[in-house]
Amino acid sequence: IEAHKHQFWYTPEPEKQNISDSLLIETMLNYGTLDDIRELLVVLSPRRVADVFFSASERQIKNYYPEVRHFFTLVLRKYASGNTE
Repeated sequence: IEAHKHQFWYTPEPEKQNISDSLLIETMLNYGTLDDIRELLVVLSPRRVADVFFSASERQIKNYYPEVRHFFTLVLRKYASGNTE
């Protein structure tokens, strides 16, 4: 989070350490670069990112841009399942 704190400009500095995985994943998938997303997958693991992404409530899933939601639904289904062919 520290390396990407500009993405969380609206969060008070003392609260940045308390950002949930859900908010972190949502922000990085919506606004991060490809390198940011790669780093996210290393730090949290594809399985953890997929678990959080696919367990999002109806309200939370609407926070993702439609294109982002569609793309990462396809990507995370493939890579989180371990099928990388």
